[in-house]
Amino acid sequence: MLDLERRRDARRASESPARRLNRRERRRARRRARRSVIGRHPFGSGAVAIIVLLTPVWWSLGSALTNPTYGVTLPGRLAEWTREHGGASLVVWAENVWYSHHPPKVGGAPPKGTLVPVAAATPTTAAPAAHPAQPKAVTALPTPPRLQPFASPALPGEGTWHPAGRLVDGVPAVYEAFLRPDAIHTSYVAGVAWMDTRLLGARLYSGSYIPGGGPWPFTAPIEPAQARSLVAAFNAGFLMSNSEGGYYTDHKMFIPLRRGGASFVIYNNGSANIGAWGTDVQMTPDVASVRQNLALLVDHGRPAPNLNANDTTVWGATLGNAVYVWRSGIGITADGALVYVAGPDLNITDLANLLVRAGAVRAMELDINTDWVNYATFKPATPSGLATAANGTDLLSNMSATPARYFDPAWARDFFTMSARSSG
Repeated sequence: MLDLERRRDARRASESPARRLNRRERRRARRRARRSVIGRHPFGSGAVAIIVLLTPVWWSLGSALTNPTYGVTLPGRLAEWTREHGGASLVVWAENVWYSHHPPKVGGAPPKGTLVPVAAATPTTAAPAAHPAQPKAVTALPTPPRLQPFASPALPGEGTWHPAGRLVDGVPAVYEAFLRPDAIHTSYVAGVAWMDTRLLGARLYSGSYIPGGGPWPFTAPIEPAQARSLVAAFNAGFLMSNSEGGYYTDHKMFIPLRRGGASFVIYNNGSANIGAWGTDVQMTPDVASVRQNLALLVDHGRPAPNLNANDTTVWGATLGNAVYVWRSGIGITADGALVYVAGPDLNITDLANLLVRAGAVRAMELDINTDWVNYATFKPATPSGLATAANGTDLLSNMSATPARYFDPAWARDFFTMSARSSG
């Protein structure tokens, strides 16, 4: 011990005055630091500093978790916020893990009540001349023939059309049918909505989140003037950054339209068409809106030739490239009717086959994922009553979204409506 002290004293005696002064200053600084809160609690102080610095992050995340535009479910909102803030690869990984451990069930029967009972269905013929209650002033399209199910034997009510939503001059303008998407996953049911475009006019509603920008003349919530004639509303397409397409509405080219892109075109008189931009459809003075999303899924009445049931890049990149997910699509038939298809645990081939089975000659994929897929019809108590969330009904009872989104001022995504032409 004495030797240790002697060596230490010898070192200090040999130190230069400047070095001794520097060493004393360091000791004084340590003592001063111990007298402060930060000095006494360095780790706690660091944690507080981190929390303060990340306050904008917490605020942004907290706002997203309470914003319906980011999704119906909290996981959906968290995923959308994370993807928007540079965490797309993390979301992709998490979603891939989830879907790899939750593949669609093989075999089985749909839950009771999923398909419409035969007694509630409306019998139709292949091409009736007119609706029985149709006034002479209305020229409605003939109701479509029953859909041939993919799975055999057919279940009671499967593929049979029944009217839905508000009548237009006493005539059903929307028919719905339900069927299983393939012969393997027989416990799942997809919904099909057929819309008479002679009785209904289409409109595109825009949002501050999708496509962005604004203000837009037609945006959520649907106002009473439009709710008085509203018959149906449904989701649009992907985020514009993932849609591989453009956006035109209200005489404004918000995002340039891509030649060849699958396009939902709405004209000034409310009529609609679907096709590849620049060939099937193009810009004319009477075009009111164009919403593009990917490429055509169905063309000339056949699924696109590049479809692959196990595709993980082209048709589902916005959901971690999962194969079997909630999907939706819109098509146009040879006589001009619109057909909307949606269902859970669909791959892209299933969606295309359903659209073809529903009579689509051209069709495009709309949005995918549980939180975004929604189709609702509205049936007020009186012919000119206001459509509201209370008298709205989802196409499928297991859709997570509800008709309330279309009447919510916070809803900032684009969507389509179909309204009675004769009611203004």
